Formats: sequence, structure tokens, C-alpha cells
Amino acid sequence: MSDTEAPAAVAPVPGRMSLEEAIQDVLKRSRIHDGLARGAREAVKALDRKTAHLCVLNDTCDEKELVKLVESLCEQHSIKLIKVSDKKKLGEWAGLCKVDNEGNATKVVGTSCVVVKDWGEESEAMNIVLDFFTDK
Repeated sequence: MSDTEAPAAVAPVPGRMSLEEAIQDVLKRSRIHDGLARGAREAVKALDRKTAHLCVLNDTCDEKELVKLVESLCEQHSIKLIKVSDKKKLGEWAGLCKVDNEGNATKVVGTSCVVVKDWGEESEAMNIVLDFFTDK
């Protein structure tokens, strides 16, 4: 693993949101402020243009070449990389789904990669994600 990539599985601290919850909140805030690149094509373009702050990559992606490309771009441009295990969960966090009347996600489309181009407003979740990389 390079110095900028990390798995998303971390033991939660009592009274504080877990890294997974923080990533979900950061992606939601970024989506609201139109600062999210969803899918391989948009993500690679944002990484190549160096407009990305954070990259969330699906660990079980079938396209090994895409994983290599995203990892190398993140390492080359010093962009923070977090890997998650479920592409459907990542798609739901990125807003690639329909929400029914009860607030449950339906018709979730999985995605291989999501890039945060704009954090939106500063939040506790953003600080948790950034602290995760400084604590390493």
C-alpha cells in the first residue's frame, strides 16, 4: 500500500462517528455542492486534472487496469485514496439510486470510483477523514 491509500475498516471511537459514516457524510455534502465525480470516466478525468481532494475506490472492482490507473494517479498527484469493499454501498453513498417514500434506497447502481472535487462546507466528518490520513 502506498502512503496515501487506506482501507475503510477502522474501529469506531465511542462518541465519534466511524470512518465509514464520515465518508458517507463527506460524499453527501460534496454531492449537494456539486463537487462529486461519480464513475470511472469522471473520476479519472478529475484525478488527471488534479482537481480531486479525495478518491474512494471500490476494492472489488473487476477492472484491474482501472484500479492500477486510479492508484497510480492518486500516488502521482498526492491525492488521498480510501478503498471500500461494496460497490453498491459506494453507489448509494454517491447518490446513484432512487429513494422511496420511507427514505430507503432502491434501484442502487454500483460504482467503481468516486472522487471528491469540492468538500462543500467544513464538517466534523471532513475532519475525521482528514485526521485518518494524518494519523497514519
